Amino acid sequence: MQNNNSRRTSATGSKALPWNPLNCRLRLPLAAAFAFASFLPNLNASDQIPGAPQKRPIIIRNATLHTISGDTMENGSLLFQDGKITAMGVNISFPGDAEVNDAQGQHVYPGLIDSYSSIGLVEIDSIRASIDTTETGNLNPNVRAAVAFNPDSEAIPVARANGVLSSVIVPNGGLVAGRSAVMMLDGWTWEGMTIKADAGMVVTWPRFAATRSRFQREAAEPSNDSDRLGPMHELMREVKAYTLARNSAPQDQPIDLRLEAMRPVVEGKMPMMVMANSVKQIQTAIAFAKQYELKMILVGGADAMHCVNLIKEAKVPVVVSSTYRLPTRRDAAYDEAYALPSELQAAGIPFCIAGDGRFGASNVRNLPYHAASAVAFGLTQEQALRSITLSPAEIFGVSEQMGSLSVGKDATIIVTDGNILETPTQVLKAFIQGRAVDLSSKHTQLNDKYTAKYKQ
Repeated sequence: MQNNNSRRTSATGSKALPWNPLNCRLRLPLAAAFAFASFLPNLNASDQIPGAPQKRPIIIRNATLHTISGDTMENGSLLFQDGKITAMGVNISFPGDAEVNDAQGQHVYPGLIDSYSSIGLVEIDSIRASIDTTETGNLNPNVRAAVAFNPDSEAIPVARANGVLSSVIVPNGGLVAGRSAVMMLDGWTWEGMTIKADAGMVVTWPRFAATRSRFQREAAEPSNDSDRLGPMHELMREVKAYTLARNSAPQDQPIDLRLEAMRPVVEGKMPMMVMANSVKQIQTAIAFAKQYELKMILVGGADAMHCVNLIKEAKVPVVVSSTYRLPTRRDAAYDEAYALPSELQAAGIPFCIAGDGRFGASNVRNLPYHAASAVAFGLTQEQALRSITLSPAEIFGVSEQMGSLSVGKDATIIVTDGNILETPTQVLKAFIQGRAVDLSSKHTQLNDKYTAKYKQ
């Protein structure tokens, strides 16, 4: 019998290296990793090549221009150069070397903006190795979603093909998940695709126990609701003490990345994006923001209309995370989610609509239809378009750059053959900062493949 320390001979007759248990331990996981990588299609880069910088002026003529910030312009023309919109109107002059696009019967919109998604952070929800949204621990303010963004995600071209040209990407997990980012959906690297790296500090607000009857309260153990916010209060105290120490004697106070990341929140420079749906969550979150004088954005807000006066008084904008969801209360109306945007509009509360939901990263493409569903339940079509363009740009502080068709803003636009809120409408062209982007995707490639099959 051959012992473990002797040399072994391979099947080809050549001498093998001495057996080493460490070598075996390394080789097996590596072999498994390579096998797993070959199994996962999402680990391959998408085939689309990012758009090249704009080299000459481009004019789109005879189109219906949906400016969002102003009136809709029939038979209008839009000129952009060096990635910026330079002129708009019915009859405008343009350079002789301009690329002319006749868009008779077509529509031009600003690129759609998704306000809350995991695109670029999640590839396939059912495969854990492709999910990069969550860090270990309960308090991770130092996490930056932009750094983890995958420019080669196969979900990006799919969303882009339906007019979604930028998105607010968010980390999740724990109490303080980290910093969201506004990303454009075309580019070579995450640095080049970042519009705003720190758009908000994402906080998943604790759930509180439901109201119980007097007999249930007497029989049950004492509630620990007051302790649920303990870590948040402690974090705020630490940040305030750290900020004071850094401002008074920076040379004596070492940098703490976790607390340093919270300083813009405490100083009112970065909003706190609070994921909250129930009345008690919303009430306690607003009370917390008032106590520490924080800017706040409410995300979710399913029960927002049950505390509308509080939200309006606090001037808290709402990100309606989805209209495709079930009612959250047993006694709620069937159309609770669909009607929420129009109710917020009637109450004078700033809001935007996101396409979050099941398989969120894969279904960012459905963003215009979340807004369209709200139109069927009372929201005007103009406000629905605003809720997925200019409103999110205003809420996340990038409206000077994007969100509407205005001279001086980025030429981030889409050209369609109809109303973007209607499902038959096709996006014909898209530009991000003046760059013509590829509208093909895995979906269109599969369509072409099987169309060819049946033609054969």
